[in-house]
Amino acid sequence: MKTYRIAAIPGDGIGKEVIPAGQEVLEVLASTTDRFRFEFETFGWGGDWYREHGEMMPADGLDALRGKDAILFGSAGDPHIPDHITLWGLRLKICQGFDQYANVRPTRVLPGIDAPLKRCGPGDLDWVIVRENSEGEYAGVGGRVHQGHPIEAATDVSLMTRVGVERIMRFAFKLAQSRPRKLLTVVTKSNAQRHAMVMWDEVALQVSKDFPDVTWGKELVDAATARMVNRPASLDTIVATNLHADILSDLAAALAGSLGIAPTGNIDPERRYPSMFEPIHGSAFDIMGQGLANPVGTFWSAVMLLEHLGEAEAARRLMAAVEAVTANPALHTGDLGGQARTVDVTAAVCAQLRQHGDRRAA
Repeated sequence: MKTYRIAAIPGDGIGKEVIPAGQEVLEVLASTTDRFRFEFETFGWGGDWYREHGEMMPADGLDALRGKDAILFGSAGDPHIPDHITLWGLRLKICQGFDQYANVRPTRVLPGIDAPLKRCGPGDLDWVIVRENSEGEYAGVGGRVHQGHPIEAATDVSLMTRVGVERIMRFAFKLAQSRPRKLLTVVTKSNAQRHAMVMWDEVALQVSKDFPDVTWGKELVDAATARMVNRPASLDTIVATNLHADILSDLAAALAGSLGIAPTGNIDPERRYPSMFEPIHGSAFDIMGQGLANPVGTFWSAVMLLEHLGEAEAARRLMAAVEAVTANPALHTGDLGGQARTVDVTAAVCAQLRQHGDRRAA
């Protein structure tokens, strides 16, 4: 039996509620099969750690994660700590430290979800957004001078490298190639950003020549937002820069019904380091500690984790359990217009897994 070593980092806010729920679901899933089991180690890094130690995670924290098979992450953010400290001190420290340069965010309307796009037919909204996750607008290059004075100035420089752009383009083209429609949209803003984004376009064209079976095209980021709303069926796989994809993926999640159901994977495609999987909803300070958080985003992230580990059948079973639960309006949390609690949704998914256990289990 295979043992997968998983690092659980609940982080802040509702991360402390949904990550234990995700761990519970994965453990129930493992109990229904003789193929694998999980060995979890929980790390209490985040806002509370910062208040005690003056840092969001230990300086040598990456060493504690390096030998894991994957990371299940909750959220980084605390109402009493500046956002740039929580983000750069924890989530980005892991993403950049482990060169998780491909951020992958699938989006589709799950059964039973009342999505805002009323004219959207079955299957019309079924996207995967690939976000460059290591450089671009979030490279951290910039500074401030003359702080507090009338002549104060601040810069944030978008840094793109040919290596960084080419590797995310190849990842996106390969992902598009693996999907039934073999359709890729490259999001750009090269009409206004005439240096880095022009290189982005040029590299996309060069890489496309190695994927003749993939149909692809460019779309300006502002036009892409309208296209996502007005013509969702015209999109399938989307690749965009760090900032552009960050914004577009939140729009995508909202169009599919709620940020609470959306997953993401921070992937090192070369598998040199563990990849990290997380819901995209953030800390949600307004409902933290009340048991109201929607754990579906975490469960779907766990599906991605299983797929990354090569457990395709287990991933399929977990996704089927999640979809069976979302199909029942009585099990919708507040973000979906219902009254169910985190524990209700978690218990229902676990019950589905036990009911439809792996028939190959001993």
